Amino acid sequence: MNRQKLVSILVIIAAIFMAFRLGCTVRTEETPGGGEDIRMTEDGEYYTFQDVEGNSYEAPLIPDVPQCTYDFEHLETDGTTGYKSFTDKKNGVTARFGIDVSEFQGEEIDWKKVKDSGVEFVIIRLGYRAYGDSGALVLDAMYKDNIRGALKAGLDVGVYFFSQAISAAEAVEEAEFVLENLKPYDITGPVVYDTEEIKWDTARTDDNTRQEFTNYCKVFCDTVEHAGYDSMIYSNMKWMAFTLDMEQLKEYDFWYADYHEIPQCPYDYEIWQYSETGTVPGINANVDLNLWFQKENDEGGD
Repeated sequence: MNRQKLVSILVIIAAIFMAFRLGCTVRTEETPGGGEDIRMTEDGEYYTFQDVEGNSYEAPLIPDVPQCTYDFEHLETDGTTGYKSFTDKKNGVTARFGIDVSEFQGEEIDWKKVKDSGVEFVIIRLGYRAYGDSGALVLDAMYKDNIRGALKAGLDVGVYFFSQAISAAEAVEEAEFVLENLKPYDITGPVVYDTEEIKWDTARTDDNTRQEFTNYCKVFCDTVEHAGYDSMIYSNMKWMAFTLDMEQLKEYDFWYADYHEIPQCPYDYEIWQYSETGTVPGINANVDLNLWFQKENDEGGD
């Protein structure tokens, strides 16, 4: 090897070393599950993402949390309806198409039309805890009509509850409220714990710590699992990055909301809520659209 070639090699090695020392960004567009950027440093890996308002964030990637492995090269979007589909035969992963509804979708849902349009499952808001000082537990005004109509139409049904718990006792109370109102119905979908930021007002959960939010997820999910139901946690990228301790929740399933064309979450999730402005025959309002990933030999939803 001549001296000039040796110098060139040493320069390249030095450049690579400095890139990793200072932090470099690596595109992961061809990585399964990834629309995110990964920045590698001596302290570990960091990923970047955007929220629904276009604000950018960076968070440390937790290696012990199960990673997303969906290959979104197999994601397709219908040009007419905007509905997404996913079939990855090689890796044995498909996705079922579904929606979620609450009283905000109105009183006149034609559930037969909904099912005939290709919807396979629905997650219905069972109720919520008021985010004001009272913290009252409230049944969704359309819960009973929606669950009866969806079950009669032959849809797979799950439910969700919007939490404002500020203690473990309140998280248990919320779970017991859900279980009591599920008794008359035979559902096959998950019971979902929905904890979110209240952006437009002061919320009773504003002073909750990261550990408290995490604990309440566990308490709620463990309570419904003990009663024989499948549990799930609803979240978005910002909530996963900064509000929940994902390492403590790695044994729980997630329903992930992200309205980008390719989901940004580096962690594993079961359901992807990909739109809040969908239209479905039989519903006279915009509706959230979802894909529920079915891994080979996974009985979820089937």
